[in-house]
Amino acid sequence: MDLDVFSSVHRAEWDRLDALLRRRRRLTGAEADELVTLYQRTATHLSLIQSSAPDPHLTGRLSQLVARARSAVAGTRRASWRDVTHFLGRGFPAAVYRARHWWVPTALVSTAVAILLGWWIGTHPEVQSSIAAPSQLRELTRPGGEYETYYSSHPAAAFAAQVWTNNAQAAAMCLVLGVFLGLPVLWILFQNMLNLGVGFGLMSSAGRLDTFLGLVLPHGLLELTAVFVAAGTGLRLGWTLVDPGPRTRRAALAEEGRAAIGMAIGLALVLLVSGAIEGFVTPSGLPTWARIAIGVVAELAFLAYVYVLGGRATRAGETGDLGATERSASVPMAA
Repeated sequence: MDLDVFSSVHRAEWDRLDALLRRRRRLTGAEADELVTLYQRTATHLSLIQSSAPDPHLTGRLSQLVARARSAVAGTRRASWRDVTHFLGRGFPAAVYRARHWWVPTALVSTAVAILLGWWIGTHPEVQSSIAAPSQLRELTRPGGEYETYYSSHPAAAFAAQVWTNNAQAAAMCLVLGVFLGLPVLWILFQNMLNLGVGFGLMSSAGRLDTFLGLVLPHGLLELTAVFVAAGTGLRLGWTLVDPGPRTRRAALAEEGRAAIGMAIGLALVLLVSGAIEGFVTPSGLPTWARIAIGVVAELAFLAYVYVLGGRATRAGETGDLGATERSASVPMAA
């Protein structure tokens, strides 16, 4: 393609489209039809230039022109309660359901690692002594010690907000850092499992494993599930860079990345529930069985939400990605 000849032939159309866009609020019916036609043609011109004779200056100008024209033709879309209902009832559970082949193995392997770390720490006094001095360990694990008072050391509302912020940040990091081939995600997971294993090991060595489980399980089931979902999705995002499947690498990463952003919002809501349980239920005076039962019910409710609603939405074609009208155009409209 001779770019100079191509530009001279079509420059009048581009200038006309720019002129119509400048006065788009005062267009006649015929001019509005002309704007749509010129938008389609200019989008095709942009595609031809990008594929045959890319020129940064001209590509930039036409990209801006096409974006303005698309906004004028399609209009500005506003979020509504219907979008919220669709996201919570179909989009988010479908995205989690589709990623189950990643986060379920992540959950199983991570839990096994935490248990092994706990067993190793609990059965090896020399490892315990490397963590803290014997007097400090006794203070941590004794009745009324730091492990128990941790959950009631601050007002419930403030503690729940702090926990939610920390957990939501960890989940978001797992989702975002997955693009680095998943290595930062594995490190975040290991740090979480190490913290869990240390508590498991120290409390079991003190003969107080039942107390530890009674404090962790009410909120930990749902909280860890959300972290595992985020980590599994982050690993999946990293693998998309390696193996995008039948899609182009750019298209695959864009699709999975948009779904991951939606999952970050949904998981923040899930972690809000687990944070409320940790702030109000875990330190409460309820019997241990009642506190654990609340955690189990919350976990089963989330799994049912994912597998029932998410499975149904997935079978209906939902992917958790944005709708076609909200995505950036990947193929220009034909002239």
